[in-house]
Amino acid sequence: MPKGTRHVEAGTLRSNHFGFVLEMDGGGFWALELWSVQKPQRYFGQRVKVEGTRVGFNILDVDRMWPEGEPRPLTWFETLKAWSNRWRNR
Repeated sequence: MPKGTRHVEAGTLRSNHFGFVLEMDGGGFWALELWSVQKPQRYFGQRVKVEGTRVGFNILDVDRMWPEGEPRPLTWFETLKAWSNRWRNR
């Protein structure tokens, strides 16, 4: 997998000497850079999905994180676009 590729992965949020990691079901883990995620501690020990860009061998720069089984949260741009479409269709 080349750097810069987009990924959506599911697993359990844990911590180790790398910081926050996403433990995968089949073994292995992704080290997570969570600069964009607000309060990632609330998901600690839970099953989550993360969406981000691969920036190293097993490092993901995470854009979004949400509990597994819930719908993917919208970005601010997607929210603005949906609001704009509703306004236009009045």
